[in-house]
Amino acid sequence: MTPRWRFLLIGMLAIAVIIAGIYFPVLKKRLRQATPTPPDSEEQARRELTQTTPANSNGPLTKAKLFWSSGAQDGSLMPVNVDLPLPKDPTLRAKQVLNTLLAGPVDVRLRTLPPDAVLLAFYMLPDGTAIVDFSEALATATPSGIASEQMAVDSIAKTLEMNVPQVRWLKILIHGQEVDTLAGHLDLTRTFLVNAKPVPMTSATTAAGDSSKPAAATPSGKPAATASPKPVAASPKLTPGTPPGKLTQPARKP
Repeated sequence: MTPRWRFLLIGMLAIAVIIAGIYFPVLKKRLRQATPTPPDSEEQARRELTQTTPANSNGPLTKAKLFWSSGAQDGSLMPVNVDLPLPKDPTLRAKQVLNTLLAGPVDVRLRTLPPDAVLLAFYMLPDGTAIVDFSEALATATPSGIASEQMAVDSIAKTLEMNVPQVRWLKILIHGQEVDTLAGHLDLTRTFLVNAKPVPMTSATTAAGDSSKPAAATPSGKPAATASPKPVAASPKLTPGTPPGKLTQPARKP
């Protein structure tokens, strides 16, 4: 080997060493990021789940019963007990359990609601109607199909039934508006029966709630009028004896 080729070989080796020194830390970082982290234990995952509840809850620790998918192909639900500090006020209590329901179960495959869905507002009417307002992700990310859409609504209704006994009816809004269907199949213009024999609402109960939100809303999603003594004909309301899913319009005064 001539001195010229020896010099070229040494130069190429030196360049290779420099390139390796530059890219080795980058490659090491990418390998570290690609390495899957070990799954959390069930107990740790459940603690993280309960930590998603609002920090302003000051109720006693209660075993709330939340309904997620059972994993069966028939769309059935499975009750799961989760320790939550549930307040006595039904509005705050409902927000607590619904936010935990949205956070999802330990096994993400058993979710009934999309992970990106957000609870925007919750109101209780004096007749026991719960107005639940979700972000648009509930409609856009719920799998289209009557079975998956029905399971999503049933999980909300059953969770409210077991933890908020004052709720009688359920009305679901999407971003403050009434929509025709959840994801193309299940009718959301109707109201859903939650509890045929709810706990009576008291004056203190109906007056309590989020002070930053309107005190009441109509099933159409619009706040109820408070200043005008005239009835608002465009705002449907539930009347005693109304079958699930049907609303009646109040009669106009002459």
